[in-house]
Amino acid sequence: MTSTVPALGTRTAEGSALQAVLLDMDGTLVDTEGFWWDVEVEIFARLGHQLDDSWRHVVVGGPMTRSAGFLIEATGADITLAELSVLLNDGFEDRIGHALPLMPGAARLLAELSEYEIPTALVSASHRRIIDRVIASLGAHHFALTVAGDEVPRTKPHPDPYLAAAAGLGVDPARCAVVEDTATGVAAAEAAGCHVVVVPSVAPIGPAAGRTVVSSLEDVDLAFLRGVITAR
Repeated sequence: MTSTVPALGTRTAEGSALQAVLLDMDGTLVDTEGFWWDVEVEIFARLGHQLDDSWRHVVVGGPMTRSAGFLIEATGADITLAELSVLLNDGFEDRIGHALPLMPGAARLLAELSEYEIPTALVSASHRRIIDRVIASLGAHHFALTVAGDEVPRTKPHPDPYLAAAAGLGVDPARCAVVEDTATGVAAAEAAGCHVVVVPSVAPIGPAAGRTVVSSLEDVDLAFLRGVITAR
């Protein structure tokens, strides 16, 4: 992709509308949505249950309490939500310890936002222990702030995580560009009043007012993010 980043001398004028960029993690920056599903399948297989592949769209992108709770109810597995949450986090942490593939375009976008000193936050439904492992690979210096799913009263699809990120950065949510990959995350960002750039991962997501859909993170750069805010 050809870079369309403005020259250094014009960055302030052209970027005045965009105050911050808020990024989802799983499926947006790191190619890990499949990791969660694989771990869920393995754990429930050990419990004597086979997961229906159609359930993947139900559990993707949401808080662990919702996804784990759904799977327990759907399978009737003899395990508590607290026990399952520990197993899921342990299994996922083990997987990312062996490999953590970045989504195409993620490293370039993070480097560009850092170069132009754009306030950037990582906003995820994953727990803090997982975020801290992933952020070490992404580069903690790229983020002024991170918000974990177990650190807010209500996580995605509620607006709380994105409102917390905007407040922490001291910016207006309406002047934040959010990059998300799931309907749950999109709902959270839109409820917070942000403009959302969607890069669908597991399930398709259609365009809507205040929402821009692209096929790959490689289509997203700083000029693009500034443009979606300006167009709004």
